[in-house]
Amino acid sequence: MIKISILCVGKLKEKYLAEGIKEYLKRLTPYAKVDISEVPDEPCPENAPMAIEEQVRQKEADKLAKKLRPGTFLVVLDLKGKMLSSEDMAGKIQDLALSGKSDLTFIIGGSIGLAPSLVERANLLLALSNLTFPHQLVRLLLMEQIYRWFKIIHNEPYHK
Repeated sequence: MIKISILCVGKLKEKYLAEGIKEYLKRLTPYAKVDISEVPDEPCPENAPMAIEEQVRQKEADKLAKKLRPGTFLVVLDLKGKMLSSEDMAGKIQDLALSGKSDLTFIIGGSIGLAPSLVERANLLLALSNLTFPHQLVRLLLMEQIYRWFKIIHNEPYHK
């Protein structure tokens, strides 16, 4: 069974998002073992100088990096990442599984993004959209897409 970890910066605060994520975790049970792990976000003053923001991003990246398993296929969500269709991403996951890579980790950064040191470690930089979303909402969007990818992989219907 494929193991998927989702590493996030910051605590999920909105109840409606938590309920949606819980629903997709339940739906994904037959397809993959999915776990979500949060690291605390570092305080960053409003309008902080770039150097302070870089320090904050690096501290958060260090905490995320400690949670990475050796050999995991690392997907970092980034606005500058590659945009793939749901079908293409499902194919990517299927190809990884067929080649023996059954451990995937997705990273969602905090409100000021991720440090380059972590982004550079990615096996895949993935953009979910050209639009900008709150990082907490991205968790739910990613869960929906993961579920959709597995429905595609298994040739099962999914509402459109």
